[in-house]
Amino acid sequence: EVQLVESGGGMVQPGGSLRLSCAVSGFTFSRYSMSWVRQAPGKGPEWVSFISAGRETFYADNVKGRFTISRDNAKNTLFLQMNSLKPEDTALYYCAKFGSASSYDYWGQGTQVTVSS
Repeated sequence: EVQLVESGGGMVQPGGSLRLSCAVSGFTFSRYSMSWVRQAPGKGPEWVSFISAGRETFYADNVKGRFTISRDNAKNTLFLQMNSLKPEDTALYYCAKFGSASSYDYWGQGTQVTVSS
């Protein structure tokens, strides 16, 4: 059974940092690309970042330079380091597995990030 479990969310002041983790099981993590996607209250899903199996990374323009995606294949864990957080980064953050059909086939349950003074 494929499982993706996010953690690390919380409440932080503007300018602060958080590190999200996504622990995966049920598939060979090292072979698949992964993404972080977020959804703010009342808005649709927004793609945040992508890391390929070969560790090539991509970012949405509004997080580039502030967020860093990484992976530890030995620990089957995906990370998102978020620095210089802004109130507009407030959202439920999901990790997602990019499947062999070139679409996201599995999602975690999400972890809440709230940026507020």
